[in-house]
Amino acid sequence: MAPQRPNLLPKDRFALAFGSLKTQSYYDPIARAPGSHTIRTIGWNPMGQLIATGSADRTLRIWNPERPSARYSTELRGHSAGVEKVLFNPVRDAELASCSTDGTVRFWDVRSKTCVSRLDVGGEPFTMSWSADGKSMIVGRKLTSLQQDDTLVPIDVEFPNTPNVTSEGAPVTQSATTKDGGSTYKALEGRPQNIQTNATTFTHHVRTPESPNLHFFTTTGDGNVRYMSYPSFDIDHTVKAHTSACLSIQLAPNGRYLAIGGSDALISLWDTTDFFCHRTLSSEVGGAIRNLSWSFDGRYICGACDEAGCGGNGLDIFHAETGETVYTVPTGGGINTGIPDVAWHPSRYWLAYSITADGPGSANSGGLRVVGAAGGGL
Repeated sequence: MAPQRPNLLPKDRFALAFGSLKTQSYYDPIARAPGSHTIRTIGWNPMGQLIATGSADRTLRIWNPERPSARYSTELRGHSAGVEKVLFNPVRDAELASCSTDGTVRFWDVRSKTCVSRLDVGGEPFTMSWSADGKSMIVGRKLTSLQQDDTLVPIDVEFPNTPNVTSEGAPVTQSATTKDGGSTYKALEGRPQNIQTNATTFTHHVRTPESPNLHFFTTTGDGNVRYMSYPSFDIDHTVKAHTSACLSIQLAPNGRYLAIGGSDALISLWDTTDFFCHRTLSSEVGGAIRNLSWSFDGRYICGACDEAGCGGNGLDIFHAETGETVYTVPTGGGINTGIPDVAWHPSRYWLAYSITADGPGSANSGGLRVVGAAGGGL
């Protein structure tokens, strides 16, 4: 059964309550090359019963947060290069998507532990976002020195007996149906961008017959954020968010704030009603904000920085309404420690994060950690 939702923690009680939680460590038994097993991406399933992690050495693993031993986890095999992003379908608890620099997006059934579909989207896909109804995805391909290709690839997901008409008329470049007659995945024609895209996120809107189109945000390398329509990809609004590249973005669960992380070491919080920046957040150690995560109640937020030294002094948790640092999670890392990703549990005050190893012989061996999983938590 899924954990029950806790009472909401006010700011003045957060440090005491969250600081009393224990941290559980999870170590993958597979290390294909020294130093290569850095967990780049973390994703909870909608019920919060499973955690998926993807690593630089192509390892994709599903963990039971309450059983940290690797023998209770499952390795999903198929990718031939590093896994850049993992995301569970927001409305289908056992469906996981992963993208890799091997040029593929793969869909998995974590119950049967199998890859049910594979789409070859080309290039080096490194970022993904899923619409709130689970029927659309956007995959971003990386701009590389060998391939000047900064492209967003839309993917339509059709559930069994549920026609998907969101991208009617759009050219289909590739489609695949699961072997068991389940969902159908269609990679549509890619949409080249005129500037580097680093991350995307859909709004919380669920389409209806009266309102069939969606909207999403995309961050750019020039410090802007674009508010775009889906499936047309028309730009409806542009926000000048940071003085340098915007790297990460996430909408609060309550929809009030849009959080944007930049290479300027800042997290900016924008009111979604008027696109006005209410405040900026920053840690003393600085470093580019590669990933973001909101707590389930939209009250607290933290950012991940994978640069050496960003995680040595801990992981800061901010209060969204005041911008205050309400708690710093002690990571136990040294001067070379980075935090590639961070992810709050979907309904509890549990916080998962990955940490890079300090090097050979270090007491910090990296891996996945979850604050709150040991002993029940909040």
